[in-house]
Amino acid sequence: MTPESVMTIGRTAMEITILVASPVLLVTLVAGLIISIFQAATQINDASLSFIPKVIAVLITFAIAGPWMLTVMTDYMRRVLTGLPGIIS
Repeated sequence: MTPESVMTIGRTAMEITILVASPVLLVTLVAGLIISIFQAATQINDASLSFIPKVIAVLITFAIAGPWMLTVMTDYMRRVLTGLPGIIS
């Protein structure tokens, strides 16, 4: 196992992590921004007003993008595990 192969596996793992996490993070960011603008405009400062819509947005995102996220992670693990014998030797 060469240092280059370890770095390649680690770099690819980081890329997959960012790719899989980005839909949920972006939806949470947009939902938080919209809720913050609404709270600033109406001067309503309730913690549950910002929490509950974000949770609902994340659940909807997981329902929509979940199969894609699972496919990306499964494909990556399949590539790593099938290539493992070649990397070790």
